[in-house]
Amino acid sequence: MNTDIARRDLAEQRRNPQHHGHVDYERQLDHDLNRHSPPREQLQHIPGWGSDLDHKNRPAIPMERMPPRFIHVPQGQPVQQAQTVEVFCSPERPGITPIFGTAQPPKWVSGAIRRLAYKLPENDVRHWLMLIAADRVNVVEGIVDDLRHGHVPNVLGEMGIRSELRHNPAGLVRKALVTAVVVGGVMALLKRRDRY
Repeated sequence: MNTDIARRDLAEQRRNPQHHGHVDYERQLDHDLNRHSPPREQLQHIPGWGSDLDHKNRPAIPMERMPPRFIHVPQGQPVQQAQTVEVFCSPERPGITPIFGTAQPPKWVSGAIRRLAYKLPENDVRHWLMLIAADRVNVVEGIVDDLRHGHVPNVLGEMGIRSELRHNPAGLVRKALVTAVVVGGVMALLKRRDRY
């Protein structure tokens, strides 16, 4: 029996080089799928059914229009936004984009780090590392700015300590232990270096 199937598969492969074998299995599978699929009338109650059918038979065709909606390309460039704050631009680009964000203008040390980063090309790792460092410095600057304005930030609350204590106490203990080990290791290294 298996040799007959192998011979038929080999003959089919010689006739059709793109065929990869298992003629009987494929024919049986096609037959089973067609035999067990319900008629269209029983499937039309399913939301979205028929979206991949021929355009003439698709349920959404009367609502569609040509050209499709939301793909209208505006004529020309958008009007250039007025530059009221410093905007960084990559040295690889000709100028600033027509529209840009102004909510967080660069300031203080983090702004100086970003200014240095944008002097480097984008394919330089230092560019991205400096931008990441500027984000971390900006967090510290935000805390200092809060303290300067008389607002004491709730750093532990903003880190989600209460929620983690309630929902993931084991994870919180693990993080605390890892932090203690790292801080202890750094302090031990510093003390050891002071001795020598």
